[in-house]
Parts: sequence; structure tokens; C-alpha cells
Amino acid sequence: QVQLVESGGGLVQAGGSLRLSCADSGRTLRNLNAGWFRQAPGKEREFVARIGWSGTSTDYADSVKGRFVISRDNAKNTVYLQMSSLKPEDTAVYYCAAATNWAMDAKFYNYWGQGTQVSVSS
Repeated sequence: QVQLVESGGGLVQAGGSLRLSCADSGRTLRNLNAGWFRQAPGKEREFVARIGWSGTSTDYADSVKGRFVISRDNAKNTVYLQMSSLKPEDTAVYYCAAATNWAMDAKFYNYWGQGTQVSVSS
């Protein structure tokens, strides 16, 4: 059973950095593709980044490319999102998700964490 728990969110000034973590207590995440999504108030949930189960394949939304890096440590059943050069428009609840599919569409992700708030002040 996959149980995803995000951590690492918080309040940061524009230009700052945060690292989000997504841990799976069910020890199954290592076998799944993973992604990060975010949802800002009044907006739909959007794709941020994804990583293949082995860690060799990654993709990013254009809005975060060059600023965010997704990675994973399968020995720790954990996926990370390193966020740098943060902007106020990055403010959102960030969700970790896992899937057997290789997809950017949230509907293909089977497992979701509870979300962690990231707030970027100007």
C-alpha cells in the first residue's frame, strides 16, 4: 500500500529556496513513477514535474524549468523537489503523487499525498 506524506513546505521570500520531500511509508514508491503537482487558490491543479521509477527520466512544466529539480532516493522511498529562485506565483499547495503510468495528467496518478503549503512573499 502506498502512503505518501509530503514535508518541507513553508514561507520563503522571493528568490529563496525550499526542498520538498515525499516519503512513502508503504515502501512501494520505489517501483512507481512519481510527480509533483500544485494548486493555487482559485486555480486548477497543475503539473510541476515528474520522475521515472529509476530516476533517469524527468520532465518539468515550462514555468519551473531551470528553477526546480525533481529527484528520488529509492533506498529511502522518497522523492524530492528542490525549488530555487522562488517567485510569488509559485505560491500553492504542492502535492506528491505516484503512478504506474508515465503521465503529466493528474488523472493518471493513483496515489496522492495530503499536500504541503508553499508561500512565497514578494
